[in-house]
Amino acid sequence: MSAVKVHPLVSPWGRFGLYSFFIDAPEPAIVDTGIASSPAEGMAPALEALGRRIEDVRWILLTHGHIDHVGGAHALWEMTGRKAQVVVHDADAPFLRSRQAHVDEYLANRGRYLNDPEGAAKVAGAARAVISGEMEPTILVKGGETLSLGGGVDVSVHAIPGHTAGSVAYVIDGQRSVFVGDAVQVHGAANGFPGFEDPAAYRASLEYLRDEVRPRHLYLGHPYRRADGTPYGVELDAEQAAEALRESLEIEGRVGDAARACLCGGLLETASPYSPFAPVAEAIGYEGDPSLEPSPFFTSLHGYRTHFTQNRDEGASHG
Repeated sequence: MSAVKVHPLVSPWGRFGLYSFFIDAPEPAIVDTGIASSPAEGMAPALEALGRRIEDVRWILLTHGHIDHVGGAHALWEMTGRKAQVVVHDADAPFLRSRQAHVDEYLANRGRYLNDPEGAAKVAGAARAVISGEMEPTILVKGGETLSLGGGVDVSVHAIPGHTAGSVAYVIDGQRSVFVGDAVQVHGAANGFPGFEDPAAYRASLEYLRDEVRPRHLYLGHPYRRADGTPYGVELDAEQAAEALRESLEIEGRVGDAARACLCGGLLETASPYSPFAPVAEAIGYEGDPSLEPSPFFTSLHGYRTHFTQNRDEGASHG
């Protein structure tokens, strides 16, 4: 079987482009869907330029549930005549079913540190504006499944939690083309900080990708950045993939060490915009704006706080 071609599809969103990927299989698939306008404004014309039709897409594969990855799912599904199968991990399915789930997620973690009384309303407004519709997924996955795209083209599903609980990688079997969404953060994207909800799971997933999956082609959800601030593209070869995974593990280690020192010393409210995690920002030299949504700084630091608190409580219960 010849290699299955993969084409990036870029959709406009303000200053940024949102990336989806077209898998040119007998039953064509699109990985991630951008926001509500993405299918019509980005995907349809890009596919037409390739001599393909959006109506023929039969699989919508969602790497995780964040707004900029599932926002266009309902609109894309409609454009396929409701024929495409929509696939998402069970843990992230609530983000597809309900706009309110995005608000609840904000309030449960980063929102508590941002000191913005209008924060929840802003997230709710964004969800209304950029999520094309609430819907029930066709297929719920947990990892370990194989999806047949026809003609002998199989895509295996791998659970890689950390960025979100339901983050998955889709791998085109036989050519190790790996789609990871936002699960390989390196040094973050525009905000300059890696974002993940569960640091222990994130690290384990990076190690799994490095040691078990070993991507020959790695497709990222955004052009994440190296230590010097230069961006990777979203299509990485084997050498670049190995570098990105190595750098992702290195920065997680540095942030984790700084977070451990800060949290084990006791949290103190400060006048810093990084409050109460100002010592972490100082330790790793982070000078970005921590309030920029989706605020990966506070998302990740809340993840460390939760992780260390759980370990402390478990240790006390066994003491």
